[in-house]
Amino acid sequence: MATETGHIRAGKFPPDTGKRKKRKPSGAVVPEIVEKHAGLPVQPTVENFLVQPGYATPKVDVRGAIVVDGGVLLVQERADGRWALPGGWADVGDLPSETVVREVWEETGLQVVISKLIGVYDGNRSGMPLSFYHAYKLVFLCEITGGSVRPNEEILDVAFFDFEDLPPLSSERTNPRHLAEVRAHAGEPARVAAFD
Repeated sequence: MATETGHIRAGKFPPDTGKRKKRKPSGAVVPEIVEKHAGLPVQPTVENFLVQPGYATPKVDVRGAIVVDGGVLLVQERADGRWALPGGWADVGDLPSETVVREVWEETGLQVVISKLIGVYDGNRSGMPLSFYHAYKLVFLCEITGGSVRPNEEILDVAFFDFEDLPPLSSERTNPRHLAEVRAHAGEPARVAAFD
């Protein structure tokens, strides 16, 4: 007699003998979990999941780090008045490298090339409560090739800051851990990328 494991290895599933507990599909369980642990109502949660077909996957946030004469370029976000590395959400179909170059241009007016990947971070595990959506953050070290500094409709200001004298950070976008790694990479070009 074949074991359940043997059936699964053979690409077959064991017959339902009625002894196993029937489980709800994950689409039915997730809203209940969200309601219980996050205090969000079930119906809007279900509707939110339904507009996103397929398997739930993380969003991707990209950030460009530019370091000149020991200072790091930050943008002041209009959304919260705090400062972050320039960047934003990656668009479907775009390369992460294309996205960060575009985001830096849009938010700062600077043209850049990417030198290296600084790190890949789990955006939801930075000491803050988990967000409803999951996100990975990719931080790239960039070099300026042209352009001139100017903010846009999402950005109040663009400025360089000494790593020892940083303004209040927009911590969901950029946190001290990211900037410590940026500083380390700027001083050690052969440093390997950090990752969670």
